[in-house]
Amino acid sequence: MTVQKTSSGLYEDYKAKMRKVADVRNAMSVLGWDQETYLPEKGASFRGQQLTTLSSIAHELFSEDALGDILKELSSRSDLNAVQQKNVALSLEDYEKNRKYPAAFVAELSTATNAAYHAWIRARKENNFDVFEPLLANMVELKKQEAEILGYKGHPYDALLNEYEKGADVQMLDKIFSGVKESLLPILQKIALQEVPDKQFLHRHFPKDQQWQFGLNLLKDMGYDFKAGRQDISEHPFTTSFSPQDVRVTTRIDEQDLGNMTWSCIHEGGHALYEQGLPVEEYGLPSGEAASLGIHESQSRLWENNLGRSLTFWQYHYGNLQATFRSSLLAVPIQDFYRAINLVQPSLIRTEADELTYHFHVMIRYEIEKGLIGGTLQTKDLREIWNQYYREYLQQEVPDDLRGVLQDIHWSHGSFGYFPTYSLGSFYAAQLYTSAQKQVPGLENAIADGKYGPLLEWLRENIHQYGRFYTSNELCEKVTGEKLEFKYFLDYAKKKFGGIYQL
Repeated sequence: MTVQKTSSGLYEDYKAKMRKVADVRNAMSVLGWDQETYLPEKGASFRGQQLTTLSSIAHELFSEDALGDILKELSSRSDLNAVQQKNVALSLEDYEKNRKYPAAFVAELSTATNAAYHAWIRARKENNFDVFEPLLANMVELKKQEAEILGYKGHPYDALLNEYEKGADVQMLDKIFSGVKESLLPILQKIALQEVPDKQFLHRHFPKDQQWQFGLNLLKDMGYDFKAGRQDISEHPFTTSFSPQDVRVTTRIDEQDLGNMTWSCIHEGGHALYEQGLPVEEYGLPSGEAASLGIHESQSRLWENNLGRSLTFWQYHYGNLQATFRSSLLAVPIQDFYRAINLVQPSLIRTEADELTYHFHVMIRYEIEKGLIGGTLQTKDLREIWNQYYREYLQQEVPDDLRGVLQDIHWSHGSFGYFPTYSLGSFYAAQLYTSAQKQVPGLENAIADGKYGPLLEWLRENIHQYGRFYTSNELCEKVTGEKLEFKYFLDYAKKKFGGIYQL
């Protein structure tokens, strides 16, 4: 006679299997981190093979019948607590989605991603999109196949969007970006008539070693735990997590541009604090993962912009910055510095864009991705399409591929559907930060004193601890009392930039 396992025993079996999958995926992440930081040139070929092998193993582990049987049985049990029920429901949803992927496709996509990444690196070195284009064309075809595998009701791009922001679709994003154009363009037009703040002092000489140390100090002040992470240099700044106790960040340093390092450290630090704040005991389970890419981006944007570009933040840090770079900044008043770091001006590079024009950079990428996946655009035409969009939306003439179509790493990773979460993240950040200011007594005074513990504690309690238990909008509504509303970002922008530019 077969004795049926208790729900508790069955749940432990589920946890063990999920953690084995997580172990393999995190081993892949370690290899990926190494690939973008320290991998020697000749190691690229075998690294691709290693990642493909591990990708196939992870896919097989998460597709096995035994895991599916456990999930289906657990989903029928009524004696699990709320977190356990949610974990099982989300894992079953993920499992059934994963089962749609043929193993051969998973291996092919992993191989193509490795090849595309290294082609992107070569193309950037040669400043030539043509080096990358054939690999990108192949990636686009694979992502089209993925959209068909996953299925969709409207636009094929919807299937890829949902991998990063559950519930998002083309219809929703078209509406959002229409609102961005309608609301932000009038502000930009008014700012364009005002005197342009001087920012030349931000492009004096800032030695690499001093920048590096200043960035490390910012991360420490924010609450980033260096016993559970580290910072390194990479071509494109990123955050990667192997567990809440090993979360790593990277930055890049330009000795003629202080902002490149400073705000990438704060931005990636925001991502890292989220990962370090996820519940350790839920490792490998949905409740131990971030809610969504939009919420993840809200954490980085909140620290980078709402906090890190505020006058209050720099009233504490600016003296140290001046002391570190005496020859470049000692004679620059803090008000001039504040105006310079919040300069609103159309530019070429997304990661260096100001808070307002940034969303036009995202919109351009969204329109291109939507066209590529929908089949109305071709990769061979991408240089011209990109350059035309920059003329139309940002009045910029793109001088070369490095500052144009080759500037982002995302397409080499196959991350189609990722870019829109950047704008969503900024809008969530404004709404969340407004609530934090209302709910945390003396928050502004604490920030003025360089104390970020109260803010981090509020984020841990209201965002980090919940993992994927809530969707983005559910979490937003729980914390702020409303679902996502663009008005909070608009109010923030009007108040901040209205003051800086005396609108």
